[in-house]
Amino acid sequence: MSQAAVIAPTLHHVNLKTTQLQAMVDWYGKVVGSKVTFQFPAGAWLTNDAANHRIALLALGYEDDRNKDRHTGLHHTAFEYGSFENLMDSYQRLRELGIRPEVCLDHGMTISMYFRDPDRNLVELQADVFGAWEKSKSWMETSPDFAANPIGVYFDPDKVLAAHRAGGSLETLHRRMMASEFLPDPVPELRVPDPV
Repeated sequence: MSQAAVIAPTLHHVNLKTTQLQAMVDWYGKVVGSKVTFQFPAGAWLTNDAANHRIALLALGYEDDRNKDRHTGLHHTAFEYGSFENLMDSYQRLRELGIRPEVCLDHGMTISMYFRDPDRNLVELQADVFGAWEKSKSWMETSPDFAANPIGVYFDPDKVLAAHRAGGSLETLHRRMMASEFLPDPVPELRVPDPV
C-alpha cells in the first residue's frame, strides 16, 4: 500500500440529472447568479465565478424519482456567502421573487437556508458565523454544544431579517437564534418523508 500523502483536490463542480433543463438553468441563475458557459438540448454548464463551470446539468431522457427524498444519493449542495449581510440581502431578494427556503437552521457554525430547485434538490445558502473557516472548524471539533445538537436550531427567516434590519448584529442574532427566539410556526420535524 502506498505511503504517499494524499494530494487534496478542490471540489470543482456538481453534475445534476434533470428533466427540466431550462427551468434549472433559470433557477440557478436567479438563486446563485449562475451564467451559462454552454448549453445545448441535452445539457448545460453553468458558473458563478471564474471557473469554466460549477454546475453541470444533463437532460438525457431521465425520469423523475417520485420518492427522491427516501432514496440514497446527494442530500444537498451548499453555497457560502462572504457575510451574513449578503445572505440576508439574498434572502430578501429571493423572497421578492417568490423563492422561499424550505427550512432554515442556525447550525452553530453557519446560518443556513435550504431551498428546493425545480427538480426538488436541496440547495443550501449559508454564511459562516465565525467569519473564518479555521475558527468554525475548531468549534465543530471541540464544542460540547455542537456534539449535543449537530443539526442546530430552526429559525424563521422573516423574523431574523426584520431583527437584522432593525440593527441586530450577526453576533446578537446568532445568540438569539440558538436560544430559540426566532422559531418558525410550526417548527419542522426531522423525519423520513412519506412516500409519494
